[in-house]
Amino acid sequence: MRRPALYSRRPEVIEPEPQSSVAAVGTHVKPAAPTAIGFLHQQKRALTGWRLDNMALLWCATGLLALMLATLLASTLWGGWQTAPRALTQADINAAVLKTLATTALPSAAAKAYELISPSVVRVVGIKLGAPSKKGQPVLSSERSVGTGVVIVDKGVILTNLHVVRGADSIELTFADGLTSTAVITGVQAENDLAVLQARTIPDDLSAATLRSTSDLQAGDQVMAVGFPFGIGPSASSGIVSGLQRTFKSPDGQLITNLIQFDAAANPGNSGGPLVTMDGSVVGIVTAIYNPNQQRTFVGIGFAVPIENAASAAGMPPF
Repeated sequence: MRRPALYSRRPEVIEPEPQSSVAAVGTHVKPAAPTAIGFLHQQKRALTGWRLDNMALLWCATGLLALMLATLLASTLWGGWQTAPRALTQADINAAVLKTLATTALPSAAAKAYELISPSVVRVVGIKLGAPSKKGQPVLSSERSVGTGVVIVDKGVILTNLHVVRGADSIELTFADGLTSTAVITGVQAENDLAVLQARTIPDDLSAATLRSTSDLQAGDQVMAVGFPFGIGPSASSGIVSGLQRTFKSPDGQLITNLIQFDAAANPGNSGGPLVTMDGSVVGIVTAIYNPNQQRTFVGIGFAVPIENAASAAGMPPF
């Protein structure tokens, strides 16, 4: 029985026929056509050469890039080492502060103190009605006593001098934002010429002053008087504490003790206003000015009740 033919999977190789190395004269011999295997070998050699050439180029480019990066890094580090800022010294800081002070206009201590206290300063007017006419007609005249007050509780509690509102038929207040209101007297400390008022209407954002103990107050400390001298204001004047524990006798004979003496200008209308330190805190209530010539004008000496006494008049605990 004949066995079936077995076929190899390998492609059949056809060997070219041998040709004479020398062709006959005058005979044209065609070059042998390339075989499939030969063509594949040629392409493989070409491809391999292309890959080797490009790989070499790629490695060259990579090396060049690495060299550039290394050079840049070294330059940066070296430059950083050479330009590193030196540590600041106290002399540098002092020089910068002095330059700022010399080239920048800073607000004065008095201006900052005024800014802090002014929202709490109130114009106080005591009104005394004149006598009605014999026929019951409206009042024809009235007296007005103008002074100053300071808000010590943001619910409308105000300190002023008793002599500003004593005997008044009505009391009118004008707050820093322009709001006006009437007020009633809720407390009196006659020995220190103090009165406590309660406003009937108050601003929504009413600000109370900061009160400060006088225990560390001493002669030479800067202070400011804020109020409505002669009804003009609010006005501010600055000076210093001239002395402590002074005594003053009022024109009506009342003797007031333990007063702060100051030289910030004060005049009629300043009565009841705050005496303020440069941090904007109230240390006293302006009460009187010394008038040896009876002209009721400032001659350089004013007196204020310490805030400890004034606070006790309002029922506030001492410092």
